Amino acid sequence: MEHAGELAVQRRAGVRAVALGSARTRPEIPTVAAEFLGRQRMLLIGATGRDGLLWASVLTGPEGFAEAVDERTVVIDAVPGEHDPLTRLDGGQIGMLAIEPRSRRRMRINGTVSRQGDRLIVRTEQTYANCPKYIQAREIVTEPVGPTSRTPGSADPHGDSPEAPGSPDLHEGTSGPPGAAPAGFSSATAFGDDDRTWIEGADTFFVATTAPGLSTDLSHRGGNPGFVRVLDDRRLVWPEYVGNSMYMTLGNLELNDDCGLLFLDWEGGGALHLTGRARIDWDPGDVPGAERLVRFEVDRVVRVPEASPLRWRFTEYSRHNPPV
Repeated sequence: MEHAGELAVQRRAGVRAVALGSARTRPEIPTVAAEFLGRQRMLLIGATGRDGLLWASVLTGPEGFAEAVDERTVVIDAVPGEHDPLTRLDGGQIGMLAIEPRSRRRMRINGTVSRQGDRLIVRTEQTYANCPKYIQAREIVTEPVGPTSRTPGSADPHGDSPEAPGSPDLHEGTSGPPGAAPAGFSSATAFGDDDRTWIEGADTFFVATTAPGLSTDLSHRGGNPGFVRVLDDRRLVWPEYVGNSMYMTLGNLELNDDCGLLFLDWEGGGALHLTGRARIDWDPGDVPGAERLVRFEVDRVVRVPEASPLRWRFTEYSRHNPPV
């Protein structure tokens, strides 16, 4: 199916090649892709939560926790945690990214999701590999159990940001007092100082976009620390570097400005989830290496400690990263 948003972005970018974007994908999972998926310990996902907002999140498990059981079905032995914005995910479109930072390999899977107990079942509609550009090399080093003292930007992850009014109770059904949340959890409508430090120090984040009736997509963005700039307590901007001209993220944004971002604390296991609206700025100004910019305005900020048990050691920046 042709994607009107991708075609519009390709025309604006001057891309005339055929068979780009969604037209280049296939629903079936090739054998080599199924083998790659089965070796991964981490999956990034993008979907609409029960609050009606688009979020990006992370799932983890041992090798084999995500398995292609046939050419169009992926079974994931994990579900989003109780304090995750995608808690109780069941139904609708989903975008997934399996990424191996050590080898800089990645594959994307888009489809529909259902839940069976503590498993997610994904029926694939699009599967495809991406190039290794802008992926920082990292390797898993340990999986400590228990709280960590490290949170990017601050020892006090609560910050001073206001609680989001009218937001759904992400803590419903957990043990402890009503509304109880783990130490370090926060939900706000704007960036706090700690969030700003985390974002501006990041070399990697993940972006979820969706075009109703077409697909939900989860993609990777990487660069040297500082490539994402926080403009004020509600807005940030990132550069779009030279890519594969598929424009699946930008194509979705052309049709629908809903957007979810995920920043990981690779060493400490925390997650910073953002949801809001994004638009393409076709004037990159003097940003090195940028073909265009994406400007994002946040509606909700959710910080979840211990979102992942995995701990990663940084080894090398991508040689493709432009200077900041």
